[in-house]
Amino acid sequence: MQTVWREDARFVSTYRKSIPGRLIYSTFDWGIRDADGCHFILGRTDDVINVAGHRLGTREIEESISAHPNTAEVAVVGIADALKGQVAIAFAAARDASGLVDDTARLRPEGEVMKQMDGQLGAVARPARVYFVTVLPKTRIGKLLRRALQGVAERRDPGDLMKMRDPAALQQVRDLVGHELPASVRPAAGMFPTGCRAVAGSGDHQCKVAKLRV
Repeated sequence: MQTVWREDARFVSTYRKSIPGRLIYSTFDWGIRDADGCHFILGRTDDVINVAGHRLGTREIEESISAHPNTAEVAVVGIADALKGQVAIAFAAARDASGLVDDTARLRPEGEVMKQMDGQLGAVARPARVYFVTVLPKTRIGKLLRRALQGVAERRDPGDLMKMRDPAALQQVRDLVGHELPASVRPAAGMFPTGCRAVAGSGDHQCKVAKLRV
């Protein structure tokens, strides 16, 4: 990319000056290098979700959820919401999936993540749901299919899935998103942050700070 049509100055300030003191072209991809010299690609720096006027970066939300001890990998997508414009939905691959035996068991790590995010990023960045799965849908080269996750979460066509490695991974997400808990199921005491409660007949929960729903 050489310039923006008739806006050379904006091109330089946007794509060439994102790192102070260095004239480097920015692709808006974010990564880190650890002490051993290993590189980790984290995602797009310009991937944001607009929740009730708050612009939230999916990378920051994913990093916070990744701090949970049973989270191996996570993908956060924004889905349309009539009240807030968008809400964040997270899908986390569990390090140890042996405990994810039923809906009640899946709610426990979700509640732990919610509490953790309240302390790290604040309630405004808390996803509406955190679905724990055994594996996340990816392409054959290992790219997360965020578009497909968003489509399933919005109950619409996820698009072309020809390059997906394991169709069962997306089916697992469909089953979780489309499945409603029986009214008798309730999360254990202390599972969600103070002021939150389960919504009868669903896997959602509501909090005093905000109405969280899918």
